[in-house]
Amino acid sequence: MNKYVKIGLYSSIGAALGYGYYYFVGCSNGCPLSSNWYIMTGYGFLAGLTMAFPGKKKSGSPPEEKPAS
Repeated sequence: MNKYVKIGLYSSIGAALGYGYYYFVGCSNGCPLSSNWYIMTGYGFLAGLTMAFPGKKKSGSPPEEKPAS
């Protein structure tokens, strides 16, 4: 899968989940994050963007050890 497609897909899903959280769970007063749809959508977008980037890959073989001198 192309990395830009993956980043866009994860970001879009994160933004949709952020908006869904605002719509179904968010409060109407007193909650600085979940009372604004654009803030929750932005946080969801950033969470999805973070999940799109890969972590360190594990190598198949153990690291080489230097012989003792």
